[in-house]
Amino acid sequence: MARRKNPDINAGSMADIAFLLLIFFLVTTTMDVDAGIVRKLPEKSDQEEENTIIAKQNNVLELIIDPNDKIIIKGKEEVQLAEIKSVVINFVDNGSGIGNPFNGASQGLACDYCKGIKDPLSSEHPNKAIILIQGNRNASYGVYISLQNAIESAYKELRDELSKSQFGLSYTQLKQEYKETGAVEVKEKIEYIRERYPKIISEPST
Repeated sequence: MARRKNPDINAGSMADIAFLLLIFFLVTTTMDVDAGIVRKLPEKSDQEEENTIIAKQNNVLELIIDPNDKIIIKGKEEVQLAEIKSVVINFVDNGSGIGNPFNGASQGLACDYCKGIKDPLSSEHPNKAIILIQGNRNASYGVYISLQNAIESAYKELRDELSKSQFGLSYTQLKQEYKETGAVEVKEKIEYIRERYPKIISEPST
């Protein structure tokens, strides 16, 4: 009696099925993506580096973050995070003296747009005011970011107010207009505001 031969299994379509399953899982599977923090670097200052080094002590606002996430001003006074914005505004806008010359002028002038109390122990002029941030390796990153956001908000408010009084538009609106139109006169207005309230921020490495 002849031995019966088993029929072969047709596996020709297995590769196609596996390929379709692979595509299915690639399309439907979600992958975790690490979220970063969007953060702009401080603006480049036109002030010379040596001016920062030899700056008068009253022109420097030193903000220290200690290991316990406390913020200390000039190494002695603790301040709450919610107060940082007003502290920076009062310091930068103090206007107690003569500023650095604008646009290569021979001499600086007093701040005729400052609304501060002109405390002789605080900054002389917005273009001399330096914000010094001293972090700590053991402090939380969230406090550091919140501190920078508060400083950013303070400068935004000062620039917006000056821009409104000079040009009838906030500084934020001027930037948006320049983004849309690219007009030279708008750019000049933006530079005018930046010169009056330059962000001079120093962050020594630790």
